[in-house]
Amino acid sequence: MQTNRDKKILFTDLDGTLLNDEKQISAGNQAAIDEALAKGHAIVISTGRSLPSALSLAERLGFSGEGCYVIAWNGGEIYDLYRRKTICSRTLPRALARPLFDMAAAREIHIQTYDRTHVLSEHDNQMLRDYEHFTGHHYRVVADIARELTVDPHKLLAICYDSHERLETFRQEALSLYPDLISSFFSSDTYLEIVPKDVSKGSAIRWMCAHMEIPLENSIAAGDAPNDISMLEAAHIGAVMRNALPGVAEHGDYVTQSDNNHDGLAEIIRRFML
Repeated sequence: MQTNRDKKILFTDLDGTLLNDEKQISAGNQAAIDEALAKGHAIVISTGRSLPSALSLAERLGFSGEGCYVIAWNGGEIYDLYRRKTICSRTLPRALARPLFDMAAAREIHIQTYDRTHVLSEHDNQMLRDYEHFTGHHYRVVADIARELTVDPHKLLAICYDSHERLETFRQEALSLYPDLISSFFSSDTYLEIVPKDVSKGSAIRWMCAHMEIPLENSIAAGDAPNDISMLEAAHIGAVMRNALPGVAEHGDYVTQSDNNHDGLAEIIRRFML
């Protein structure tokens, strides 16, 4: 009988890794995942997306059985899909929203945060509408974020389409003002994540392996973007997608021969799990 110490656990990013460019899971990836789950291993969707967005996608993909989990908000919340409950949650103080929104506005950077049901922004713009289309997470435009935000959020997201440098300047300014409260990193050239201090996909891997009593030596991470680097380094095997953004591959142990459009995740599962 398999024990947790015999289990392997795969942490997979969504966009550019598990999903192809059409935001679908291929038949090859699905078959490899089903085989891994049938053998008693665990599969963890690890994403920067909000939990509502991740849960909607997990439902569409049929991720609901024993051994299926979601890490959302870049590590801020861990959810057991089989038991339908949160098993770990980290949030930011809601009082940070007002000064960070003001800092972003001064630099002409879009910024948003989240309550329990919606994305919250003070301005309706193309970036907000694109985000809703991309994630399926509906938004509300509010007059004053400090008044409307009634829960501590899991993250803030700053978006700038035309200047990565402006986002980097904003990142450095925010980190210098709140070094004990926030961590910040890029999930793409245009998306800057702001999360609680020491929250990352990598820290979530370490927490989950300890919580589930699965040896870290049995962990595999798969990703393609800068916000995946912490989990590629935390897992025993960091598998980088062939289509990864520049600078990511050097943080992994293996680069796939196939990309996300050609069953690259199945390649990882069959090489390291089955």
